[in-house]
Amino acid sequence: GRAMIYKFKSKASGDVIMLGPNGDQLLRLLGREPAPKGIVEAEHLAAAIATLREAVRRDEAPPPEDEADEPMPGKGVSLRQRLWPVIELFERSLAAREPVVWGV
Repeated sequence: GRAMIYKFKSKASGDVIMLGPNGDQLLRLLGREPAPKGIVEAEHLAAAIATLREAVRRDEAPPPEDEADEPMPGKGVSLRQRLWPVIELFERSLAAREPVVWGV
């Protein structure tokens, strides 16, 4: 089948498209099971933003001393680069009191 993509939509902002695995990771960070469609209600956006910012902060924390010298395999695209468009979408949506939906 075709690769799953998520298109996060809000009346407050342009769409944000994420590849399936990244969208799945995003939803798991938010404590949700990945699903082809869903909604983040406006009243839940503030908590979602805080959760995603914390995940980025943890991802960017310096590694423990004993691991610092080893190059991280497969780092590639940072969590910040993947999540930032969604964080911005959520923030605009929160300001406008608009929910974010996908797959609907």
